[in-house]
Amino acid sequence: MRTPLVLAVSAALVAGTALGLAPAAHATETGIRFVDIAGDGGTVLKANVVTPADAGSGARHPVIVLPTSWAMPQVEYLAQARKLADSGYVVVSYNSRGFWQSGGHIETAGPKDVADASKVIDWVLANTHADPDRIGMAGVSYGAGISLLAAAHDKRVKAVAALSGWADLIESIYSGRTQHLQAAALLGGAGYLTGRPGPELQEILGDFLSSDLAQEEKMIAWGRKRSAVTYLDRINANGAAIMLGNAWGDTVFPPNQYASFYEKLQGPKRLEFRPGDHATAEATGLLGLPNDTWTSAHRWFDRYLKGADNGIDREQPVQLKTRSSGGYEGYPDWKSVGADQRKIALGGSQKIRANVDSGANGGVVLLSNALDQFLGTPPVASIPLLPRAFAGVWQSERYATAQRVRGTAKLHTTVTSTAESGTLVAYLYDVGPLGLGRLVSNAPYTFHGKTPGEPFTVDLELFSTAYDVPAGHRLAVVVDTVDPLYIEHNPTGAQLTFSSPPADPSYVSVPLREE
Repeated sequence: MRTPLVLAVSAALVAGTALGLAPAAHATETGIRFVDIAGDGGTVLKANVVTPADAGSGARHPVIVLPTSWAMPQVEYLAQARKLADSGYVVVSYNSRGFWQSGGHIETAGPKDVADASKVIDWVLANTHADPDRIGMAGVSYGAGISLLAAAHDKRVKAVAALSGWADLIESIYSGRTQHLQAAALLGGAGYLTGRPGPELQEILGDFLSSDLAQEEKMIAWGRKRSAVTYLDRINANGAAIMLGNAWGDTVFPPNQYASFYEKLQGPKRLEFRPGDHATAEATGLLGLPNDTWTSAHRWFDRYLKGADNGIDREQPVQLKTRSSGGYEGYPDWKSVGADQRKIALGGSQKIRANVDSGANGGVVLLSNALDQFLGTPPVASIPLLPRAFAGVWQSERYATAQRVRGTAKLHTTVTSTAESGTLVAYLYDVGPLGLGRLVSNAPYTFHGKTPGEPFTVDLELFSTAYDVPAGHRLAVVVDTVDPLYIEHNPTGAQLTFSSPPADPSYVSVPLREE
């Protein structure tokens, strides 16, 4: 089954590459060959090498190493590899171990994957006219995560473009102590379809999806080992120039964890967020079509591997493309993005019953936020029709002027549960005159070990975004207990009460662009 799938996916990517790189003269300007590279422990990694037209001249060339995305074949980056080679780079793309025709088992960016990246660098230095002082790594999704980890463990990596990746695996698929069900199921299913999950991954995935709290500490330790933020000191000491790119609606690796990681980097750095879902911001570039994310990545490497004075280091390092206007905004740092804060009071007391989907939800992994990216249609809900027995609802006043939401909204509230464990999901909606709410952001929160009937405080960051609320609209805060994106932990018949004590009022803090 895997062999026909290899051929089908590869054919689609190669066909897209050919279309995106017309005219076909490019094929004679660069050299492409398919090779086997011995990874860690001798494991065979299937790879392709694309070299500049003058590769035989004896001149040394900068290098870009591209680990493939999760479940993608080794021709994934062929369009971008040829463009990079045309501009003077030696480019090596390889299938991560355990996937497709590479050997070994899926290690999920574990130590063997990091060691593989160094082995690939060894190979390209020994077998091409590569410059050992000008080595970069890039990738989408899985390739991004491995590239960041390699920058922590191999000082030869001087520049990284990590696109739609993770810096903190726990804050990605277990944020708010809640399993991101659809994301984990998608990754697990794709892993079994296109590769060979190792015993450790099988065990971790089983514990994760079965909500085995006894294994929580072990799962978190497993994730920390695979998170670049764990090795932040090494990354800063090595000094690689790091570019991070992601989509606002990434349902696999949400943007918050990238923004937090970006703020802690001390070397040359850049952060770009755009509309879309997981890897959709880079997708057209993989077919060789014009793509802003890949254009930035090329400029990043030209600056930090070639020394080109292209101005990217003098631009505002935080670049945001809004979901509403599609225009770009530049900021000096992440904390400047939502410099103005407006609070929506969550007054009174509202009690809701658990276990029922109120109709408010974050959509479907990959699909819903891709529709928002390309068609401007995020998930919607009729706010007046949401059943108040299953959803707490609070609304702001109508705004006389447009509200430019930028950054991370934060929920602060007091919760009383009838059970010791439970899950709530918070949503922020843009509500028009007819009551139709367009999803601005959401996030889940799970608690365990609480005393039934005893109030406790909840502080929750919603997923970061850039969205303009039109004049005449209002913002609505909705909280319920079920969302198909996540695993919920509410016992049957449980109830949650949201209150706003005078000494500690409840609110949602909405970050706004400073005018």
